[in-house]
Amino acid sequence: MSITVLPIPALSDNYVWMLTDLETGMVGVVDPGESAPVRAAIEAHGGRLDTIFLTHHHADHTGGAETLRDRYGARIIGAAADAARLPALDQAVRAGDRVAFGDSQALVLETPGHTLGHIAYYFDDPASLFCGDTLFSLGCGRLFEGTPEQMYASLHEFDALPDGTLVYCGHEYTASNARFALSVSPDNKALQHRTEEVTRLRAEGRPTVPSTLGSERACNPFLRASSSAELGKLRRQKDLA
Repeated sequence: MSITVLPIPALSDNYVWMLTDLETGMVGVVDPGESAPVRAAIEAHGGRLDTIFLTHHHADHTGGAETLRDRYGARIIGAAADAARLPALDQAVRAGDRVAFGDSQALVLETPGHTLGHIAYYFDDPASLFCGDTLFSLGCGRLFEGTPEQMYASLHEFDALPDGTLVYCGHEYTASNARFALSVSPDNKALQHRTEEVTRLRAEGRPTVPSTLGSERACNPFLRASSSAELGKLRRQKDLA
């Protein structure tokens, strides 16, 4: 069981992630906020789309889903708790469910905070976390619907995952997140090195993600917060930055 992952830039700063199960050739996408760039990528890679994984209901993560299903016959998977706000689901999932994707499987994690019905998907070969807008490289999602307590608990849903887990988040926010993180922890050597890497990657026009959970544990102020109160304080500061 193994998957490969390719980024599809969408909208202004979103990433749609295209997954391929190597054993079966099954193809999926995570959070297609618009259909045109996804269609172009699919056609360039054989014209097949089997599965659409949704992490939450925001339009910049769901906007292309129904168009893509209509064109390719793909099934749409999303949170049962948020079914009323998502495109019509072919498979509604909850925490602990395992979604078959060819010969691979995705474990569903419930991660409320950014939205109340937010979920993430974890594949173990290679260790890959598709976390939408819950965890960003060097940041976390805004608390549009949830509380600091929920976001703190959601970020720690990932505690059991290995340091080498690749973190596939929904946006290219790392450079701005790095500036805020450095204002919080200016002496963090790992963060300094990560910021240098981010600056180089962006200068080269390359994505800064995926990162790894090990890097985020060393650098990300929200993941390193010692309590929900600290996380909430950081989130308020970031929102005003």
